[in-house]
Amino acid sequence: MKQQKIFLGSNIKFLRNQKNKSQEDLATILEMSRGKLNSYENGIRSNMPNEDLVTVADYFKISIDALLKHDLSKIGEYKLKQLQSGNDVFITGSKLRILATTVDSNNVENIEVVPIKAKAGYAMGFFDPAYIESLPKFQLPIITSRERKYRLFQIEGDSMLPIPDKSYVLAEYLENWNDIKDEYAYIILTKNDGIVFKLAFNQIKKKRNLVLRSLNPQYKDYEVNISEVQEVWKFVSYISNQLPEGGLTKERIANILQEVQSAVVQIRKM
Repeated sequence: MKQQKIFLGSNIKFLRNQKNKSQEDLATILEMSRGKLNSYENGIRSNMPNEDLVTVADYFKISIDALLKHDLSKIGEYKLKQLQSGNDVFITGSKLRILATTVDSNNVENIEVVPIKAKAGYAMGFFDPAYIESLPKFQLPIITSRERKYRLFQIEGDSMLPIPDKSYVLAEYLENWNDIKDEYAYIILTKNDGIVFKLAFNQIKKKRNLVLRSLNPQYKDYEVNISEVQEVWKFVSYISNQLPEGGLTKERIANILQEVQSAVVQIRKM
């Protein structure tokens, strides 16, 4: 069995620098000697006593599991802030939706692109950092917030007309599904249907489900149990190479007037 790499020392150093603390400052806070802290950070000591592990984890608001097993310097500021704000299964005891993500050389979140041809793969590998790393990615200068996570999904079909087939939908990751707003558009990843783009109606508290609706009235509403949902992304904008359909033409207006006049004549005869 492959041995699990331990990131304890590098994570302590990374988190200490995040808080702008010197080794001496942190050692005083944790009530340990500077030499002892230095030996942990530099891997001279690898077996930290449980009481010290708990103290370090509590101070940085990071679970012991994350502190040991994950390179926190590689997960990006968005994910780190989520963990430190309490969205960590080992701290809150709740089910954690782990978002696999990528960052650039400056540790800024990328916007990954999920084209139509990648939809099936995304449904199977959305949680796999290696798969997410393989997706096309870019930065968007007009999006400067480090507090949010964005992804670009290509949609297909006519269920969300007037948003055209093959458009790219820019969406923001939604951590708390209770924040889903009625009649707002979302990219939703489900176990059975994969990626869908729909208006949502939030019935989580009452019925443990979402009602999903298309903009195109030819499609019927349907319900999805919340246990089937795997990711939710809030609609921000869309990109398309098609112009939206224009208004009524003169010819169409003339035809409508003619139909109205004919109807009036028929009513008068009656």
